[in-house]
Amino acid sequence: MSSDLVRDNGVVAGTAAPGNIGPVPLSPPYALASPRFRFRALAALVGRSPLGGEREVALATLLAARLVVGALPPSPLPQNVRITRANGARAWFASLAIPPAFRQSLTRLVDATTSVDRDGLESALGAVIESSAPHLDAPALSELREIIRMLVQSV
Repeated sequence: MSSDLVRDNGVVAGTAAPGNIGPVPLSPPYALASPRFRFRALAALVGRSPLGGEREVALATLLAARLVVGALPPSPLPQNVRITRANGARAWFASLAIPPAFRQSLTRLVDATTSVDRDGLESALGAVIESSAPHLDAPALSELREIIRMLVQSV
């Protein structure tokens, strides 16, 4: 039994003889879509970085990016949840050994994520990106710039 397999819209189809099984889906119809982690490059950078300041800057930037995404449409987190997350992040940021300028930009960003309007969020994230850029690689910076692009489009 030979057939030429063709992939079309997630289905493996072939030219089978009459009476044989037709197209077979690649995944079951009840399967959920695989979630895609938004900050893979940033998380990979954290994992590759040596212990110390460079890793802490990358890890703090990852947390800051996740806080910002929680405030983005189409489904931003409720304000009381964002406030709770910001308070926890603020306490954690205080325990890190990071440059003072970076710490100040993180504080501005944390405050901006708790606001009802997202006016200061873009500039606060821009300041975080600018102060953390020497410690980040190009793919991580690209992920952060994508958040800025999403912020600009959502306004």
